[in-house]
Amino acid sequence: MSYADDVRNYCLENIIRPARTRGEKELSIRAGDIHTAMGYRNRMPLVCAALGANKFEEIAEAERISLTGPTNGANALFTFRIR
Repeated sequence: MSYADDVRNYCLENIIRPARTRGEKELSIRAGDIHTAMGYRNRMPLVCAALGANKFEEIAEAERISLTGPTNGANALFTFRIR
């Protein structure tokens, strides 16, 4: 499993599934929060790439509706619509 897969699985288990259970239809994920929670150092582009990939949308059954902020920075905010 790659680091990108680790990021996707972390977000799926800790953010997407709980939000789906609560009945939420949209959610936002800040790249810096994931980077910190996973204990990474100097891997912000990896986190952003994993969240921005079509593969994440597929496994999370979610559609990215926006990306605000820098594309590879801690304040990159990915907003998804949960299907």
